[in-house]
Amino acid sequence: MAWQQAPVLRRSHRRFWRLFRPPAFRLIYHERYNAQFPDVPNDPLRAERILAFLASERLILRRCVNRPEPVWLKSIERVHDTAYLERLHEPETLTSIMGVEVTPDQVDRLIDFQRLQTGGTLMATRRARQHGIGVNLGGGFHHARAEGGGGFCIFNDVAVAIADERRKGLGGPILVVDLDLHDGDGTRDIFRHDRNVFTFSVHARHWGPTEAASSCSIELGGEVDDRTYLETIRRHLPAIIEELRPRLVFYLAGTDPASDDYLGDWQVSAAALLERDRLVVSLLRSGGRKTPLVILLAGGYSQTTWRYSARFLSDLQRPGKPIEPPSTEEITLKRYRHLSRHLDPAELSGAGTDDNFGLTSEDLSLPGWGGAPETRLLGFYTKHGLELVFERAGFLDRLRDLGYAHPTIVLQLDDPNDQTLRIFGNPDRRELLVELRLRRDRRTLPGLELLSIEWLLMQNPRASFDDPQPGEPAPRPRLPGQSHPGLGMLNDVAAMLQVACDRLHLDGIVFVPSQFHVAAYGRGYLTFVDSGARAHFAALLELFGDTPLPEATRAVAEGRVLDAVTGEVIHWRPEPMVLAVSDKLRQRMREEGDGEPKAYRFRLAAAAGT
Repeated sequence: MAWQQAPVLRRSHRRFWRLFRPPAFRLIYHERYNAQFPDVPNDPLRAERILAFLASERLILRRCVNRPEPVWLKSIERVHDTAYLERLHEPETLTSIMGVEVTPDQVDRLIDFQRLQTGGTLMATRRARQHGIGVNLGGGFHHARAEGGGGFCIFNDVAVAIADERRKGLGGPILVVDLDLHDGDGTRDIFRHDRNVFTFSVHARHWGPTEAASSCSIELGGEVDDRTYLETIRRHLPAIIEELRPRLVFYLAGTDPASDDYLGDWQVSAAALLERDRLVVSLLRSGGRKTPLVILLAGGYSQTTWRYSARFLSDLQRPGKPIEPPSTEEITLKRYRHLSRHLDPAELSGAGTDDNFGLTSEDLSLPGWGGAPETRLLGFYTKHGLELVFERAGFLDRLRDLGYAHPTIVLQLDDPNDQTLRIFGNPDRRELLVELRLRRDRRTLPGLELLSIEWLLMQNPRASFDDPQPGEPAPRPRLPGQSHPGLGMLNDVAAMLQVACDRLHLDGIVFVPSQFHVAAYGRGYLTFVDSGARAHFAALLELFGDTPLPEATRAVAEGRVLDAVTGEVIHWRPEPMVLAVSDKLRQRMREEGDGEPKAYRFRLAAAAGT
């Protein structure tokens, strides 16, 4: 059996290998790093996805993961002006820093979030000095200056950590290597008169004055490619390290230079980012050096940005042998399956509780009165059990971060063939966030039992179509059937439904997309049952290519997709799509095949008025 085809052997080898090789780094993480704020285009689960990957690949030991505490105010006051800190509890101050409106009820959550990650940077610094490398799965708030914040940065965690180490007696030069796409202007400004703190920043554009006693700030402009980026770093950084010989180094390993970053305009590949990270580490480890290194995530604005950091840390643990991270959908599913293993089925189903006062369904079934009312979703999950799942997964906390202080779960279970779960923003039930109608299905694929999604609505009533969605570069246009923008949590719901199938021994999920864009969004999870429908959908995808989804959806709805031969208008065909969970269903779908790929040929008619 080839090594690449033996994941069990690979995991066994890694388990054996780590017994004889000390961990390369100490990791700092807190579950409260998973915070989502309205209109801020970050992935709230970035840190957790990285940790889940490292844990699933057995690249990190439990004892090497440390839980930080929020930084003390006294430590922050060593860096930031008192007048600025006193203004932080004014929503207007945080609004100017975040670039989006911050409401009074979000102020404390936002401050606590950055105080915790700043505390993580202090802990990572201590671990770096003790063990060589400390990694904070957060931090890198490099735009914050002494007198104010900006660019999503409230506190400058690097400056706070340096001041803390100076107070403890650390002398000598300190180097800040800032390779985030954006200028490390705040850090440079704080230490502009300090010759013992050298700030090195390679970025797209200067954010402020570059004059400083000990600094190198390089502006590369837009559309930077691999060669330009790496050559710039190689040209300057080795000499700086050789001359400075720092006692401590902070590395802001931002992933926003990547070509797929939503806020960036550079064209740097995954391979080049990994080469960049290796270069920084090797420069600090060559020639017998063992300079303490603090690694911070810094910027990164897409749903896949975690994969760059995960790849780097896997290479750090196994030099020269990085492990390719899975897709975001796959790691999300792994996360929920891991959480599921730590939930007691009795807590989810209410088994053994006295919610019916000890009476069985037969006791409650009286002649002429019908059976007992259903109290469990899909015959298993109680309302309390569902709330437990959503709380443990952080799903409800993410809704709270969006401003919905008291998310409320409501079940409608009157009809076993059409059960509904709703989540409202508050107990008054005025703002509907999630509506899910489902049932068990034995008809779509005879011999298999599926979880049928009859209807799924996920929306943020307080958001505007003029605002970007979490982790997206620009406002998402209104699509057919939408009243409000989405919540940005489709991956999570898809993963939770798959875990429900695991628990209930269902073979998979079936869903009938009512429109083209619904199938397009779901194609990462779902496949059409009928091979002809798969070929039909593939032909549409080929026709539209890189056309933005809203434009493609309008073309289908307006009847502008035509048969290439007959000229007949091609209407959308609502057909069942399935997500295979069981091996039995996966095997059946493989046997079905994809259909004849060239069975359909379409062309696109011009829009009216063009």
